[in-house]
Amino acid sequence: MQTSMALLGKRRFLPLFATQYLNAFNDNFYKMAMVVLITYSILQGGEAEEAYYNALAGAIFILPFFLLSAISGQIADSIDKTRVIRWVKTAEIAIMLVGAAGIWLHSIPILFAALFAMGVHSTFFGPIKYGILPQHLKDDEVLGGTGLVEAGTYIAILTGTIVGGILDPKISAVGVVLVALIGRVTAQYVPPAPPESDAPTAKLDWNIFRSSWRLVRDTMHVPRLFLAIIAISFFWAIGAVLAAQFPPMVKHGLGGDRTVATLFTAIFSVGVAIGSVVINRMLKGRVSAVYSPPSVIAMGLFVLLLWWSIKGWAPVPDTPLDQDQLLNFIEFVSIRQGDIILFALFGIAVAGGMFVVPLYAFLTTTVEKSATARTIAANNIVNSGAMVIGAVMYGELARLGVSIADTLFLIAAACVFSAWISWKLHKACD
Repeated sequence: MQTSMALLGKRRFLPLFATQYLNAFNDNFYKMAMVVLITYSILQGGEAEEAYYNALAGAIFILPFFLLSAISGQIADSIDKTRVIRWVKTAEIAIMLVGAAGIWLHSIPILFAALFAMGVHSTFFGPIKYGILPQHLKDDEVLGGTGLVEAGTYIAILTGTIVGGILDPKISAVGVVLVALIGRVTAQYVPPAPPESDAPTAKLDWNIFRSSWRLVRDTMHVPRLFLAIIAISFFWAIGAVLAAQFPPMVKHGLGGDRTVATLFTAIFSVGVAIGSVVINRMLKGRVSAVYSPPSVIAMGLFVLLLWWSIKGWAPVPDTPLDQDQLLNFIEFVSIRQGDIILFALFGIAVAGGMFVVPLYAFLTTTVEKSATARTIAANNIVNSGAMVIGAVMYGELARLGVSIADTLFLIAAACVFSAWISWKLHKACD
């Protein structure tokens, strides 16, 4: 791990790391500020309405990944990746100005419009932050660099979530614009990453449906890539459902305020970051899926522990509670059952990080360097499709009256399927 940490002192890695960190931070700073504002201030309905809007917010953010990842992958592999980074970071400033206006005006349509635009922004940044690593790092540094990027992403999610959850929304509105400006400055120092000499030179296909189908078809026909992408997709579908559950679960299932909702997301982010670092140490730089099946099985067991803990929680009144009647995070952690819930969340996250990081490293190291961004883009299309489906299904189940706790059984079942897929990948490639 010492070698991996040394990358943070390298000009070829640090500016990219800082830029992607600020990108993930601002995504979650804005999303958490928006979700808390909608859940605790704008909406006055019950659990079903809030669960639906949280699921809808997740689907809106992810939808651009499904629609535009093919185009983003083509662009990233055909022109200098660093130039694209600077373009998208400039666009982020304008997007956050719109988002800030939505926060000030308490306008759900404006908030969702900015959220969709941030999804577009992240769609074009996503393939680059992984695809650029093989160009700037040595072969034996790629796994370590991937682990640092993944860990940094979840630390950014943690800090962005905490800041967005505890700050007054109007302060958050100013903050997201400021972070976008800083991110544009760090992007200026990312070293050039021109297209590889064997990169395709064909004209870009701007038909989003045709280009998406072709990209997924050309990538998924390779068995090892198919298995890796399907396994990652199930992980992110699980993550999308959990993220949509947290605010309404906390408010209506546990009687907690926004500080408890922030704590849930923070614990989850810390856990994934720790899992990312732990698996890198265990593999010692080797790209392998050997630990992925047991990791996701452990994740499923922790999901069942979370279900059991929430089902055993004292019932929360159906009538809306005032803010001063909700538990704050200090009161929540003082309850023994609350500690068990946090332990379960932490276990889910650590196991999840250990599961997914080797699979991302696998995607970027088993294809030609000229095809890494397109491979990540194809992965993003399938991942985002799974996440949108998962979020929409969860929203509809909530509207039909299925409790948040009971939907955790579906997540546990998805973990079992992910374990089977990752075991097949391990047997085929290791």
